Amino acid sequence: MKRLLLLVISFVLLITLAACGESATTTGSEPETEPQDDAETTEIIEEEPTQLVFEHLLGETTVDVNPEKVVVFDFGILDSLDKLGVEVTGVPQVNIPPYLSKYEDEEYENVGSLKELDFEKIAEIDPDLIIISGRQQEAYEELSKIAPTLYMALDTSNYMESFEENMNRLGQIFGLEEEVDAELTVIKDAITELNEKVSATDSKGLVVLANQGNISAYGAGSRFGIIHDEFGLTPVDENIDVSTHGMNVSFEYIVEQDPDYLLVVDRDQVVAGEAAAQQTIENELVQSTKAYQNGNIIYLDPNYWYLSGGGLVSVSEMVKAIDEVIQ
Repeated sequence: MKRLLLLVISFVLLITLAACGESATTTGSEPETEPQDDAETTEIIEEEPTQLVFEHLLGETTVDVNPEKVVVFDFGILDSLDKLGVEVTGVPQVNIPPYLSKYEDEEYENVGSLKELDFEKIAEIDPDLIIISGRQQEAYEELSKIAPTLYMALDTSNYMESFEENMNRLGQIFGLEEEVDAELTVIKDAITELNEKVSATDSKGLVVLANQGNISAYGAGSRFGIIHDEFGLTPVDENIDVSTHGMNVSFEYIVEQDPDYLLVVDRDQVVAGEAAAQQTIENELVQSTKAYQNGNIIYLDPNYWYLSGGGLVSVSEMVKAIDEVIQ
């Protein structure tokens, strides 16, 4: 009996020790591990658009990004593309401003003039994009049958906002947003400085276009209204009619208004190739004005003011022109 009791006690001890050992192994021997995330991480890459859609005064135009063959009918847009290093295929080679004379070369297709378009040549080019402005708006429908045609005229009643919108669109089309932004910043800073300088003079000015012996006046909100609206020169007459061709005025009108600054755009210089405004303007009547007597009759370069305008280069030159004459 004693031997049987010892065997039972030994058996119970063995079972107890085995259970304790298994428990210790289970709870204390397994190394701690970081939880594993088996889910795959997918990087989402946003694709750049290959086309852009622009709404404008004449309709809606879908444009390929970075078009290869571009025909440009606006010299302000052309000088902007030139500044940005964008190559174009066709331009109107009649009356090209001297500062864009490189485009008279035969490597560029001649697509007519600003008002007389060579539709046959344009169709032959088969462009990816045609850019036009106010002088070509009547041809929009016909041009749109040839290629996507984008209307990029200036709204002179809101010059800077319209100018910036056009430049930003060029930046989007050709992938040059940063470059456009940098150029616009320089121009806007220069305009701010000019406005402060002009406003401090308390002077009044009158802008006229001389054309074949006739003169027409332009005020705020007009094609030359940037001088008043953005540069800060107070118009001598607040009631000048806003129209494309200006308000017809006489020399007596100039004498009556007696501006501190008389700013003249000579259309004959760029259309007929011969400057004639000075002989027209500086007659005996006008010689009695403050502008004449103080040497403040300013002849603005019509290549920037009449043929172009609204471009990165032309607007910069327009700012510079007024900055140089304001005392």
